[in-house]
Amino acid sequence: MRIAAGLLIALAVALGAVALFHRQSAPARSEKTLAIYCAAALKQPVEAIANEYRRQFAVEVRLQYGNTGSMLSAIRVAKQGDLFISADDAGIADARKFDSVRETIPLIQQRPVIGVRAGNPKSIRSLQDLQRSDVRTALADPQAAAISRSVRANLGPAWEALAARAVVMKPTVTEVAADLSLGAVDAALIWDSTVRQFKEIEAVEIPEISLRPETASAAVLTASMQPAAALRFARFLSAPDKGGIVFAKHGFKPSPGDAWADKPELILYSGGVNRPALEKLLRLFADREGITITTVFNGCGILCATMKTMADANSPKFPDAYYACDLCFVPPVAEQFPEAVMLTETDIGIAVRKGNSRNVRTLADLAQPGLRVGLCNAEQATLGYMTRGILKSSGLLDSVRSNVVVEVPTADFLINQMRAGGLDAAIVYRVNALLQSEHLEFIPIQHAGAKAIQPFAVRHDSPNRRLAGRLLDFLKANRGEFEQAGFLWRGDAAPVKSKDIEIPEWLREK
Repeated sequence: MRIAAGLLIALAVALGAVALFHRQSAPARSEKTLAIYCAAALKQPVEAIANEYRRQFAVEVRLQYGNTGSMLSAIRVAKQGDLFISADDAGIADARKFDSVRETIPLIQQRPVIGVRAGNPKSIRSLQDLQRSDVRTALADPQAAAISRSVRANLGPAWEALAARAVVMKPTVTEVAADLSLGAVDAALIWDSTVRQFKEIEAVEIPEISLRPETASAAVLTASMQPAAALRFARFLSAPDKGGIVFAKHGFKPSPGDAWADKPELILYSGGVNRPALEKLLRLFADREGITITTVFNGCGILCATMKTMADANSPKFPDAYYACDLCFVPPVAEQFPEAVMLTETDIGIAVRKGNSRNVRTLADLAQPGLRVGLCNAEQATLGYMTRGILKSSGLLDSVRSNVVVEVPTADFLINQMRAGGLDAAIVYRVNALLQSEHLEFIPIQHAGAKAIQPFAVRHDSPNRRLAGRLLDFLKANRGEFEQAGFLWRGDAAPVKSKDIEIPEWLREK
């Protein structure tokens, strides 16, 4: 299905006259000391990265190492610190249960394996071999260490038999690997990344424990008094051209991170309808992250046309994220934004001045003689495109258009003209009219399509993909701001594939 070609035509004049650029910038960053809790399994690379960070930015980084369990206990008791670097997903999940962490940035992926001495002299190939009387096995404490917690979750009841045969149990995976490298034991359950840090040992991968990878992540502590500084170091840790190089050098598999920038610029394209709820949240997000956000508010027809004309999707000005006025304006850019989250919804209706002196009650009333009507432009704006579809399917397009005195790219222009007395009625979103509820009345349109659903999408190849994803998480965590602005909330639903979004029949070109 297709949307009118006119929607995808770049109108340079319109862009120059209408596009509204807003920047939210964080204040100058603090250079305080960063206090970081780090899983012992990641000590070598994190220490090397921290040393480089100190050298480049003259910021002190204090690292405390330990097993996941003991660190989480310390975080809960001390209620201070900036980052928690967990070796696995469960560590982050546990921290969230106690509201100890906020933003999470993935760093590396690792898998549990059986560690054996180089050359595998005991010919250990399976879990059953660990039950042999001639095999001494070491484990990390499952109450404290991420590695054993992961293995226990994979093995279920089989874990108990394995633990009963262990000749030694240590607090951290690094200590277990050290025993193996010294020959004190014949086998140990450790991370594949840990194996690469000891030349005396090698890995045996088995499906029971090795199929599902775990992600080690850096999470900002709720107690942190300098989240922007904490996030900046976390970005440095995860950047493929910074921390990622160090992790790879130490035998770890880095997770895809954002390219490093001292102060990243996030570019967001947004339909004008989202502006009442969005502007404040963007300022808060920019301050917390220590970044700059450049936002282009405009009609989605113009926004899509602009993106379509950017032949090179790697252009530094191509948006990292897109927050459309309605889902019908996602398919035109599905190649760049393959997945969308439906965040909010708002009704489409008729705005009239208080008292409704012309007695406008229905769409048909907009055709009464002498009425001055304002609409959004169908080729520039989601609202205009949907309005045209509503009027056409209702058999009222020609009669209402005879009263139209102005067509604009966004509904806020219509609201301004209503307030100035230049219009008797305009088709707008409910959230637009609510901003002027002292002066305007909103009359819902009785049509199945008289509602718009606002989807948020992150560009698949954005150099700031992780950052844009955190913006989405931030918006979802602030549902109340959207509801206060008059939106209905839809953000708890699962993402949808952009290519699968169905354009309603009444909106399709005939």
